[in-house]
Amino acid sequence: MTLPLASTIVGVREAVAKAQAAGLRIGFVPTMGALHEGHAALIRAAKADAGFVVVSIFVNPTQFGPKEDFSRYPRTLDADCALSQAAGADLVFAPSVEEMYPKGSSTFVEVPGLQDTLCDAYRPGHFRGVCTVVLKLFQIVRPDVAVFGAKDFQQSRIIQRMVSDLNLPLTIHVEPTAREADGLARSSRNRYLSPAERAAAPAIYQALTALREEVKRGSKNVQALERELSHRLAKIPDSRVDYARIVDANFLSTIDSISGPAVAAVALFLGTTRLIDNIELEPS
Repeated sequence: MTLPLASTIVGVREAVAKAQAAGLRIGFVPTMGALHEGHAALIRAAKADAGFVVVSIFVNPTQFGPKEDFSRYPRTLDADCALSQAAGADLVFAPSVEEMYPKGSSTFVEVPGLQDTLCDAYRPGHFRGVCTVVLKLFQIVRPDVAVFGAKDFQQSRIIQRMVSDLNLPLTIHVEPTAREADGLARSSRNRYLSPAERAAAPAIYQALTALREEVKRGSKNVQALERELSHRLAKIPDSRVDYARIVDANFLSTIDSISGPAVAAVALFLGTTRLIDNIELEPS
């Protein structure tokens, strides 16, 4: 049986309404497509918590900057549907840009504070676009639970805050980062890497795990730890570091010393490909 595919808001709402009428909980996994095993893990997690799982596939233009890779971002709908079905999805929602942003659309959603650091400092307006499209998708699908990945740590915190602040009736579940055997965080953009860049990429996670070990041994000075992390990342061939930061894990705020839950978050370019990763830290 072929996995049902909806391209309109009316179509996905009708399918969800039938599932709800049958007494099923609705699970939701929002994606931009180019799915990989990391996405499959999110879909399986949603299926474990809900009887009817919707996967959205939408390359959202409002979260890309003018010089970013919107036009070349991979579109692989047939393969994405096959992976979604194999992972347990019950419906794929793949709308057009016009369906999601009709002519005259002018409303945007922001989460000041949490969005004004890390990635958004280098991709202005990125999380404005993320929050807007995710809220629209929540309003369309009306899920009981939505599943996100921890690789996008800042995104997950922002979405959790948006859901709390706007009293949205759903639960956000964050799955651990899915990694390749050599530690590289799974990402749709990994396919952009040349063989040499792919060979160098695991050093990102190696730098993060080395930092975590330093913290376990008692290192707490954030400035010194950030400096060491940046130094390790700068050694990766053909790399350019956007940021290497240690922040409070709940509020993403600047800290001087690790005295509670914190996260080390990095973004860097390998060649022309921007990769992100993070690791959670606990003081010894």
